[in-house]
Order: sequence, then structure tokens, then C-alpha cells
Amino acid sequence: MLLIPCPWCGERDESEFTYGGSAERAMPALDGKAGMRDWHAFVHVRDNPRGQHCEYWHHSHGCERWLIVERDTLTHGIAEVHDAALSSDDRA
Repeated sequence: MLLIPCPWCGERDESEFTYGGSAERAMPALDGKAGMRDWHAFVHVRDNPRGQHCEYWHHSHGCERWLIVERDTLTHGIAEVHDAALSSDDRA
């Protein structure tokens, strides 16, 4: 079981969160030009990375914020967590 350090609520059990997928992949454009294949690939086709990886996690049973969690997929060690709504400039 993971203990995820929410920047707003403190360290919480993984059961309070919902996994949201890779934070390293770009979502298809929302301008209507992306086709069914683009959305299928984004939603259903996933890599299974080893090592450091950034993921979206939704604190669904807490503050309801979306977070970006950088964790090691082999050890489950969490290196960094930040609010997904903040730009990289705001995080510094």
C-alpha cells in the first residue's frame, strides 16, 4: 500500500486516491481534430515503465485535487508530489 504525501492534506493512504494515468503523455488536442484512433491510443494503450515515472492521482476521498506523483515503479518510493494545477514556475 502506498502512502501518498498530499501537499494539501498530508500523508494519506493510497485508498483515498484514484489513479489517473501517466503524466508524461500528451492528451490529444480538444479542438475536434483528434480522431477515434488518437483517443483510443491515449485512453487504452499504455506503457509499463520501470523506474522513475510521473503519474496523475486524484485525491478523490480528500481535497479532490489532481496531483502529479513522481514515483519509482519498482520500489514504489515516492520522490516528489505536486498539485497538477500549478505550473512549474509556481512550484519553485
